[in-house]
Amino acid sequence: MEQVRLASSLVEDLRRADAAVGADLLCDVAMQAHTRLSDWAARASYSREVGDALQSALADLSIETAWLAIDADRRSEARPYLHEAITRARIADDPQVEVRALTHLSLLIRESQPGESLHCAEAALRISAGWATPRLTTLLHLRRAPAYAVLGDASGFSREMTKARRELDRGPHEDDQGFVHFVNAQELNGIEGLSYLALGRPERAVQSLRAITANPSPSHRRNQVYYTVRLSEATYQQGDVNAAARIALDVLPAVRQINSKRVSQHLAQVRGSLAAPLQATTTTRQFVDAYDQAVNV
Repeated sequence: MEQVRLASSLVEDLRRADAAVGADLLCDVAMQAHTRLSDWAARASYSREVGDALQSALADLSIETAWLAIDADRRSEARPYLHEAITRARIADDPQVEVRALTHLSLLIRESQPGESLHCAEAALRISAGWATPRLTTLLHLRRAPAYAVLGDASGFSREMTKARRELDRGPHEDDQGFVHFVNAQELNGIEGLSYLALGRPERAVQSLRAITANPSPSHRRNQVYYTVRLSEATYQQGDVNAAARIALDVLPAVRQINSKRVSQHLAQVRGSLAAPLQATTTTRQFVDAYDQAVNV
């Protein structure tokens, strides 16, 4: 059981490191640890009590590995880990781990399969009924809201955001699981902003995303940088290329310091948009030149 606890502590270490620096340097570490621990578990002998705890610990590691793959933009590698986590959670009869896996699966498939994303979040809401804390329920509504936005359903999006705000206002709970640590007002504004982008309303997206930069969350640096990059994207879509370039230029050093390919690729897309000849201004050229120099260093 002590070895199982060590496996669980590894997940917490990975989670904290990811929040600070992003997933690129952690993803392979997590995958290697998962392979070694899975092989060890297959060969070892243990009691039923230890076996159930081991299944839950390995499922949790699978979920964290999947998330790191998502942030490192290795999305095709993430889904098998989540399927494994759901299977292990069922074997251990651990609904909390199953809900975590479904929550991440909902995120993974939101853009490609928004309808299935809704079903995953709905299943997680159903399974967690009766024991979910307000922050967990907030997160599940924040999984459903942007899926509705991708589907073009503005009323569904608005309904889920209202539910998310109501749950978040209920505050933290002593039973909050570690993986909901990032669920705060910043994350709510971020999801709202991304959803408005999906709905083709960049002006509303700018309002939501700008609220994040005005009230940063120091303990979630990667998310802060990510949403700042998306603010630049929304500002560009709104038509203010100079403001978009200024935001992108300001956040460029932070993007270079963290290790999140997901964030880097969004900034690369902003660079591509601002480099178009029709967008050429002194400010946009300044950002494009700074970006190109930083990337080529």
